Amino acid sequence: MSVFRRRSEPAPVETPEVLKPGGKGKPTPKRSEAEKRRRQPITAPPKDRKEAVRKLRARQAEDRAKARAGMARGEEKYLQKRDRGPVRALARDYVDARRTIGSYLMWAFIVMFMVSLLPYMFAKLLVPLAFPVLLALALIEGVLISRQVKKLATQRFPAENQRGIGLYAALRSMQLRRLRIPNPRLRPGEKDKV
Repeated sequence: MSVFRRRSEPAPVETPEVLKPGGKGKPTPKRSEAEKRRRQPITAPPKDRKEAVRKLRARQAEDRAKARAGMARGEEKYLQKRDRGPVRALARDYVDARRTIGSYLMWAFIVMFMVSLLPYMFAKLLVPLAFPVLLALALIEGVLISRQVKKLATQRFPAENQRGIGLYAALRSMQLRRLRIPNPRLRPGEKDKV
């Protein structure tokens, strides 16, 4: 190729680039394009350590609130390890679709305490007898729920890990319905949806 050529000569035909083996397979981006990709919104760095800690705590509180809301909705990625999986979801739905003695146990204890404050003799005799009876009923119900959930989980999910599923269901049946996390998906009486 000569450096000095006439203008009337046609420009040389460019051949397509041949990629080197082991190359990146694409042209190098222009500097302006690379800088645009690197740019991020400008945020002023914290003035001092206290401000940095305040910003960190605010961010952590926001993340915790987001995780708590996701856990309450039952989103799998926010659930704790003990709540994950289809077997645990089945156990939660099974318990939540029923009214259980255990879920009313706390209210019953509060009522018994109020009755024990009454000056009548029958109240003072009734409370010591009612407490163990209610507790025994809740435990028996927990055992029955545990067995039924294990049986149902074995039928529906034979390949899944079912370790501890009975205890998980029994403990959930003893929690107040409002305090259950993840929130119940089914209402009491919707047994056919389990």
